[in-house]
Amino acid sequence: MATVAIAGASGYAGQETLDRVLAHPGFELYALGSDSLAGQPADALDPRLGRNGWSRMPRFITNEAALACGADVVFACLPHETAAALQPPARGIVVDLSGAHRFADPAVYEAWYGFAHPHPESLASWSYGLPELEKPVGSLVANPGCYATAALLALWPIREAIDRGSVVVDAKSGMTGAGRTLKASSHAGFVLENVSPYRVGEHQHAPEIASVLGFPVAFVPHLLPVRRGLLATCYVRSESAGVRAADLRGLLEEHYVSSHVVSVLPEGIVPELARVTHTDSAEIGVFEDKLTGGAIVICALDNLGKGAAGQAVQNANLLFGFDETVGLRLSGVLV
Repeated sequence: MATVAIAGASGYAGQETLDRVLAHPGFELYALGSDSLAGQPADALDPRLGRNGWSRMPRFITNEAALACGADVVFACLPHETAAALQPPARGIVVDLSGAHRFADPAVYEAWYGFAHPHPESLASWSYGLPELEKPVGSLVANPGCYATAALLALWPIREAIDRGSVVVDAKSGMTGAGRTLKASSHAGFVLENVSPYRVGEHQHAPEIASVLGFPVAFVPHLLPVRRGLLATCYVRSESAGVRAADLRGLLEEHYVSSHVVSVLPEGIVPELARVTHTDSAEIGVFEDKLTGGAIVICALDNLGKGAAGQAVQNANLLFGFDETVGLRLSGVLV
């Protein structure tokens, strides 16, 4: 049994991580970190945490205390700049759900995140944890961003077969992707009955996608008037290689043939948020653009599931030698 601490447990990603840890047969919750709830019982976050056999859950402590408590694994669900300042514990595994350790080059943080990284010397020690591309290694894992996860699941297996420099990623996410911190763009009056692009041309997931693919893409995120879920529509061309949409489908099917997390849908079936929300799975659809001859690859996932907490637990499972899907939610319900 591995002990678990969650720093930032009162945020959206922290709550989702907590939910999966409580259902995990190999994890034992050891510490709950939240600066706003420190000293209070767990049910101060949600009254259900005082029921259903969870009445002996630990009280909240500060995030600093949770990070230093000596747990076997720490899930850091903190803002980017806060997470960047953390000193990794002397023992155990850290899975960072922020963007603070996704790049080895510290200059990226000044250019795309707006702060100078306080520990540039440690960045090379962190591995990027997108298990369907490359398994995490070591004890420090940087969880990918939600948009980057969707785009990379769709594009990485076909990266050698498409024309570089022609890829466009049009992505849309539910409002929980922005976290719980209040801001004008997250108010109901702004979000409801509206779809809005944001951080156009300067979103931090653009260099993340490019660093893994090995080439840049045009990326524009949009805010949807829904709580959760993410859809990335990727427009690609492969004229130079003479590759058609059917060939790209074959590459994706081959890559994910043994995956229990990512599904390539049958021809003609489109990915939908309704099937992936509240799960840790992802759906991919491949279509031919009959007018241009290009291809359209679409990936749907839950920004809080496979795009955050589910992926974090999946990474921890692999590092501890568990089956990678233990504790994950891999299917929804028919509605």
